[in-house]
Amino acid sequence: MNRWDADQEKLAETPDLAALAALLADRTRAAICMALLDGGTWTAGELAEYASVAPSTTTEHLNLLVAGGLLAEERQGRRRYVRLAGPDTAETLENLAGLAPYRPVPIRSLAEANQRRALHHARTCYDHIAGALGCALVEVMTERGLLAREYGLVLTAAGAHWLTVLGVPDTGPSLAHRAHVRTCLDWTVRRPHLSGALGATLYRHALERRWIVKSPTTRILSVTETGRTAFRDRLGLPEEALSPSLAFPAPRG
Repeated sequence: MNRWDADQEKLAETPDLAALAALLADRTRAAICMALLDGGTWTAGELAEYASVAPSTTTEHLNLLVAGGLLAEERQGRRRYVRLAGPDTAETLENLAGLAPYRPVPIRSLAEANQRRALHHARTCYDHIAGALGCALVEVMTERGLLAREYGLVLTAAGAHWLTVLGVPDTGPSLAHRAHVRTCLDWTVRRPHLSGALGATLYRHALERRWIVKSPTTRILSVTETGRTAFRDRLGLPEEALSPSLAFPAPRG
């Protein structure tokens, strides 16, 4: 019989959800993480300018985020580059944003209003399409039998054939350590958009075919005329899903 030695200290591990929550409880750190959802690599100086805080303050925040496992970093000489730790981190952040309460932010110009509309319509979520366009893709692909809801979403045989006809290599199952089909809870419309390896593959295909173009300075994606035709003909996406809404997104509680 095993005997418990009360004098010997024993340790076990358990997830420290409070530590993760503490990392994101600061609005500057949260803003940095949301900026990095563009899937890019930023310098500390760029993030300081984006977050409107001093470089020294940004460095402190980045140190915490790297130590906490949310960001990865690399250095080239004296310059420091950071990015999200990986696709799982991006999906977690987007899902948390979808569950978070809304906070009003001032819109001071027509340009800001148009940017907000565009962000709600289509944007990157790390390496896949988010926003109303991304949610519409999930809904239409499910309606057409390309995706099926089992224990989560799965690609059907019809979906695999559709990818072949489209000329998209379905490399998802061969990518190690990444789910083939996943969804994120989209924070703008609070419906799922497609992520996982399949979402990343479709995003790359749409970029390469110039169905969509990415803004060089934001996460915003725009559907091109070629893309409008392709999304309509190949997926039957409705016209209203292909452009930002003229109505400004209503505040939600």
